[in-house]
Formats: sequence, C-alpha cells, structure tokens
Amino acid sequence: MTPLRKKMIADMQLRRFSANTQESYLRSVFELAKYYRISPDQINGEKLKDYVLFLTNDRNLKWSSVNTITAGLRFFYTETLGCRDIALSIPPRKTPRHLPEILSRDELVNLFGSVKNLKHRAILVTAYACGLRISEVVNLKVNDIDSSRMMVRIEHGKGDKDRYSIASPRLLNELRSYWKMYRSSLWLFPNERTKEKLTRSTPHLIFKAAKKKAAITKKVTFHSLRHAFATHLLEADVDIRTIQILLGHSSITSTAKYLHVARKDLGSVKSPLDLLYVPELKKL
Repeated sequence: MTPLRKKMIADMQLRRFSANTQESYLRSVFELAKYYRISPDQINGEKLKDYVLFLTNDRNLKWSSVNTITAGLRFFYTETLGCRDIALSIPPRKTPRHLPEILSRDELVNLFGSVKNLKHRAILVTAYACGLRISEVVNLKVNDIDSSRMMVRIEHGKGDKDRYSIASPRLLNELRSYWKMYRSSLWLFPNERTKEKLTRSTPHLIFKAAKKKAAITKKVTFHSLRHAFATHLLEADVDIRTIQILLGHSSITSTAKYLHVARKDLGSVKSPLDLLYVPELKKL
C-alpha cells in the first residue's frame, strides 16, 4: 500500500466515512492515476478538468456517476494533499432533479403476488413496509423486529445512523411465516449456504425477477419500494416530517421530492380547462 493511499484511508476513517464511500473514493483516485499513468499527486488542475470532460464526453457517464467520482477527487486533493486550489479546478455541477416512477398499490400487489418463495417475498414486503434501503434490508437482524412496540430497528443506516421505522400486523405475519420455515438465528435474511448476511446484489435480482413476472413495465428498481413507501404514506395524509424521520433523511429537502409525485397533491388538482365552459363541437 502506498503512503498516499494509506493517508487517504486514514483521513476517511477519521471522518467516519462508510466502507462503501471509502471504496468509491479510493477507486476514483486510482482510475485517475491509471488514466494518466502517473502518481495522482503529480496531476495539476488542468489535467483534472480534462479528465472530468473525458468522463462526461467520451465515456458518457451519468451525472450521478461523475458526481461521485469528482467528490472522491475533491476529497483527495483537499484533505489528503491539502491542495485546495487543485480541488477548486473541478467546477461545481448543477444537480438535475429526476422524479422517480412510483409503483401503484395494484402493481405492488401483483409484484408481491408473483413471488412464491417465502424468503424472497419477505425481503420485498419488508423493504416496502418499512421504507428500507437495500443495504438496510441485508443488515437486518432477527432481534431488530420489535413486535411488542410494532417497530423495526435499523442499525448503521446511511451516514452510519440508527433509526426506527414502523412495523405492521401484516408485515409481522409475513415474517412469522417466513421464520417458521427458515428459522434464522442472527441475520433476518441470511445466505442459506454461508449463514452470513446477503450480498446487496441478491435483493436486486429478486426484485428484477418479480418485476418481470408481474409484467411491470415502469423503470423501477428495488429502491423503488422505498419511494413507494414514502409516497403512499404522504397520500395517506401522514405529515412529511414524520416521513422524513422514518426514511432517515437528514434534510427535509430530500423528503420534499415526494410532494411532486404524490397524488394527494397532484391528482386532486383540477385542470383550468375544466373550469371553463367550452361548447362541445357539433357532430358532423
């Protein structure tokens, strides 16, 4: 391990970055050095800008991917090398706002109904019922389900934050049926072969197969279950501050995007055309 890499890891650990963030930031710097075939501390601001243009124009990476890479590079040059001028050579980029497609209640019924494997169904139902991220689902332990308080404890969520989300009688019934068959001891959804927690790819594959079987054509992923949780709560008149707490959002701004997709706000609004008296065309 090079001294630069060792120092960058120490800098990230001091700031309590998650393992995923550390891996992503290290990869960003490694790919930059690989592209120029020189040590990253020998790369100047102009080369950095050219590299970002290469990622955008030649590799055609999505905005989110380029943003993640530049965040890692900014951290390296600002914190590890102390070269703020070089870090500032990467201009800030406007954040595009893309509203998620939301699964309807009928689509969710079809999605869950298409899954015959009890464990796979329990994974999908739990993610929706509690509004969980995929990493939070695979990290659930059996004792995180508090049936007496009707709560689910989420440990080490995004930003290494713990929180509670809601359970429900129907969710508990699903989990009891699942547990009677699998008898998990530590992890709620363990790998059947190793007994360790699932990898993040497994829920993705489960969702993809269920989506195909349910003939859902919307551009949705496993994370869409979390979007549906928030949107359906908002449509049921749960206040947005409560939804923010359940989702574990640090800022209410992150939660507010669901105001743009909830039918409670949009579906009940009448078009101004309906307020006009427009005589119908005479039939020819």
